[in-house]
Amino acid sequence: MATLFSQPQRRPPLLRQAIKIRRRRVRDAQDALPHRAQEMEPPSHHLSPEERALLYEEALYTVLYRLGQPEPTHVGESSELLRYLQEAFRMEPKVHQQLLQQVRELEKPIFCLKATVKQAKGILGKDVSGFSDPYCLLGIEQGVGVPGGSPGLQRRQKAVVRPAIPEEQIHRTQVVTQTLNPVWDETFILEFEDISNASFHLDMWDMDTMESVRQKLGELTDLHGLRRIFKEARKDKGQDDFLGNVVLRLQVRASPACLACQDLRCREDQWYPLEPCTETHPDRGQCHLQFQFIHKRRATAASRSQPSYTVHLRLLQQLVSHEVTQHQAGSTSWDGLLSPQAATILFLHSTQKDLSDFHRSMAQWLAYSRLYQSLEFPSSCLLYPITSIEYQWIQGRLKAEQLEELATSFSSLLAYGLSLIRRFRSVFPLSVSDSPARLQSLLRVLVQMCKMKAFGELCPESGPLPRLVTEALRTGTTEWFHLKQQHHQPMVQGMLEAGKALLSLVQDIIGDLHQCQRTWNKIFHNVLKIDLFSMAFLELQWLVAKRVQDHTAVVSGAVTPEIGESLFQLYVSLKELYQLGPVPSERDGVLALEGFHHWFQPAIPSWLQKTYSVALARVQRAVQMDELVPLGELTKHSTSAVDLSTCFAQISHTAQQLDWPDPEEAFMITVKFVEDTCRLALVYCSLIKARARELSACQKDQGQAANMLCVVVNDMEQLRLVIGKLPTQLAWEALEQRVGAVLEQGQLQNTLHAQLQGALAGLGHEIRTGVRTLAEQLEVGIAKHIQKLVGIKESVLPEDAILPLMKFLEVKLCYMNTNLVQENFSSLLTLLWTHTLTVLAEVAASQRSCPLASSRLKIALQNLEICFYAEGCGLPPEALHTATFQALQRDLELQAASSRELIQKYFCSRIQQQAETTSEELGAVTVKASYCASQQKLHVELLSASSLLPLDSNGSSDPFVQLTLEPRHEFPELAPRETQKHKKDLHPLFDETFEFLVPAEPCQKDGACLLLTVLDHDTLRADDLEGEAFLPLRSVPGLTGAVEPGDVPQTRLPLTYPAPNGDPILQLLESRKGDREAQVFVRLRRQRAKQASQHAPRPGRQQGLGPCEACVVPTTAQPSRLA
Repeated sequence: MATLFSQPQRRPPLLRQAIKIRRRRVRDAQDALPHRAQEMEPPSHHLSPEERALLYEEALYTVLYRLGQPEPTHVGESSELLRYLQEAFRMEPKVHQQLLQQVRELEKPIFCLKATVKQAKGILGKDVSGFSDPYCLLGIEQGVGVPGGSPGLQRRQKAVVRPAIPEEQIHRTQVVTQTLNPVWDETFILEFEDISNASFHLDMWDMDTMESVRQKLGELTDLHGLRRIFKEARKDKGQDDFLGNVVLRLQVRASPACLACQDLRCREDQWYPLEPCTETHPDRGQCHLQFQFIHKRRATAASRSQPSYTVHLRLLQQLVSHEVTQHQAGSTSWDGLLSPQAATILFLHSTQKDLSDFHRSMAQWLAYSRLYQSLEFPSSCLLYPITSIEYQWIQGRLKAEQLEELATSFSSLLAYGLSLIRRFRSVFPLSVSDSPARLQSLLRVLVQMCKMKAFGELCPESGPLPRLVTEALRTGTTEWFHLKQQHHQPMVQGMLEAGKALLSLVQDIIGDLHQCQRTWNKIFHNVLKIDLFSMAFLELQWLVAKRVQDHTAVVSGAVTPEIGESLFQLYVSLKELYQLGPVPSERDGVLALEGFHHWFQPAIPSWLQKTYSVALARVQRAVQMDELVPLGELTKHSTSAVDLSTCFAQISHTAQQLDWPDPEEAFMITVKFVEDTCRLALVYCSLIKARARELSACQKDQGQAANMLCVVVNDMEQLRLVIGKLPTQLAWEALEQRVGAVLEQGQLQNTLHAQLQGALAGLGHEIRTGVRTLAEQLEVGIAKHIQKLVGIKESVLPEDAILPLMKFLEVKLCYMNTNLVQENFSSLLTLLWTHTLTVLAEVAASQRSCPLASSRLKIALQNLEICFYAEGCGLPPEALHTATFQALQRDLELQAASSRELIQKYFCSRIQQQAETTSEELGAVTVKASYCASQQKLHVELLSASSLLPLDSNGSSDPFVQLTLEPRHEFPELAPRETQKHKKDLHPLFDETFEFLVPAEPCQKDGACLLLTVLDHDTLRADDLEGEAFLPLRSVPGLTGAVEPGDVPQTRLPLTYPAPNGDPILQLLESRKGDREAQVFVRLRRQRAKQASQHAPRPGRQQGLGPCEACVVPTTAQPSRLA
């Protein structure tokens, strides 16, 4: 076989034919470019009847002569496509059948397979070097097919192209040298007559040239190459090596032997395996092929008279217009997706006409951009053709007419888009949910279009898109304002109507600015970096300021209540509008609304008077309708209190709305608001009390009157809570900071706080009066039950005696707790508790000598404390445990005790006094005491006394110590013991031991002690008292465990005197005249107290140590006797 390299002087016929085909393909592509559009304005998508007929013929021709298997998403039935075309072109059935018959009678087109050999991979290496020099032969075999397609032949053979296809129909690619992955990217047009018996054939060969053995040995790299040399030696010189083939049926008939076989699609792009001729090398690599079925010499009038691009553009416009119209008829918006029928027809037409991707994208852009200006569909449909045109843009590939048509489409869409942006408030209303997305899509389309290289080259005079959009927005904002102003123009001319119209206009502007701030500004800023909100605010505030200033100048002279109300609403709306603007630090200049509050200054008195008048009328109406019944179990005030709270909240809201900017005037306005609020509170108190008297006069049941009084008190308490919130509601703290530089120091405190405290004091007085009235009704009953306690028979137990009192309180307090709020109930409890303690104290004072009555009173006090505490729901402990309560509790504790218990308490107090005494002004005694549990003996060593008072006239004393175990009723059989008497010794050394036979049990009781009474012996008269010392027996070693003799410590006890003013325990014992034991004890204690009063120590008395005191009080145990 002759090759290109074997005949370098002459091109092979197949190569010459391939070159001719490529040149013809380029010429056909240039002829297919569209003509120039004559109109500068975008033409209408509506066609004349003649044009529609020609286009309809073209569409029918496309469907009737379709080739290839349909795409997965396309429609396969031609009848369905024909029905769709009839609907899209609105053809009558009769006309449709006539035209369809005419198209069938037209000459068939020339069917072609446009095949592109892209590349191959993994082919066999046939040369000594391990590579190959591959090329391909391809063509269409007509009339003889291989059932089932590739892998192809029933009997394998190397070459399927040369034997089966005439030489003039065989096409050949270039030779790619020394590679196993060749790349050709060559396209061939292969004609065929009947697709049903046509097969595509491709052979891949390795080009072999004449080389010497020396050259081949130079390329030798391994043993495989050596075997290739021996094999080639047996071959004919110049014979090419077969690498594989691909055989495809263009249309496959389904058969049981090949169920998986399918026709080629209209466009096919995939890798095909290279089939071997033997099983020696089954894997021969793959070849990448692209196929497209196209037509030549279409017989339609449109194809003969118009460029393919123009015809396809008109067909696209017609079908898209039909799609949009169909969706609108169904009350839905088109989403930009073509129906399967339309997509199939357009795909078939562009494929059969062999339109390039660029021309398809350009046709789609021109069609969609024109239709977008007359039909409603998503602007996002324009993004794909824009991107495609930008990606494939080469200015030189278009004619001047086409460039002008494209430039016109750019300018037209830009102007239309700017007009939509100028009217975006009405074109993209927020009432439609997808409006923001539609506007954002339009902006992105315009941005993408203006960034195109094509736009920059074809529309060089167009300004920057952000500037154009900003101008459109500014113009549109002004136009929108004037439209709104005309819309709100009143039918009747008058100041009041003009004010209402202006108020409605300002409110619409505020709503629009809120929409700009929340929604539109984000879109414009994200896409174009345009601050729509700031631009709109600056434009609108200037327009509003002029009209408001003119209106206030007209009405300032005659501010009626109705006009004042209108002005107030206008002021509030204008303040809201002003606050939407940027802060002063971010402004470029002074706003037109700056200082707008001055325009409304004449209306302030009218506003304040109207606020007070409305509030007073509401209060009077609320009280008149109040039946003084609690609203519920948890809400214990009546309806008027709720209405009053709402009324005061409205006053505070009005003050917040006013928020006057001028500090000094704002202070005076706040003073007026506080004054009116406090006045209303006092008026309410008078009205509600009068209402209670009015309703009580009609009631015969005293309980109902009490209920009403409870409700009145609760209403006043609720009012006090509301009044107390005025500083927060009226923002006194912020006001104080604002007026700090204007007012004198303390002026705000002296004015506002003084007003508030005066109102709170008045309310507090009214509340206390009401609570006191309720308390007085209960105090009488409490006093009666307490008085009855002392008169009950002695046989009745104290717990039973207090039951009537507790039941009375339980009923009454439960009733009050149900009908009073917590604050008033706590106040009532406090009054009742104070009164109860007073009554108890009076009765307890009259029953001092009666332990039984005192015991009942004591138990009553304990139960009353529990009752008033109520497990934490009543009075807190600090409110219960007052000084009166504590004193009464101590008194009743003593009065209810027996005489022996009182004596025991007396010694407990003296032991406590002993423990707290540190001064040795009266002297001291030193003892050692221990207890032997086995012998039940109390062992006492009286060591010494020191620093005694000189009670004799000679300046000294004759001391001795009397030892007794107290209380006497616990140790009745133990007589007192005495030490020896020491003459003229203020520091006597006794060193005497005493033993008391006593059980351990009485020694461990409270008050059990060893009483050491130091006396001065007198011969002619009674002994004088030096002092007393009390050693608690509970602390004596040995009572709690064994103790060693050497471990007993010394105890130094300062001497003390009885209380000079009389002990309350002794006074109580003294009052029990019939108790002999108590009288004896009191007599002895009085005697000691009398003796103590006669020898009170002189201040600054100098005391010295005795000559042997250092030896008398050693730190270690002393011998039992000293010589």
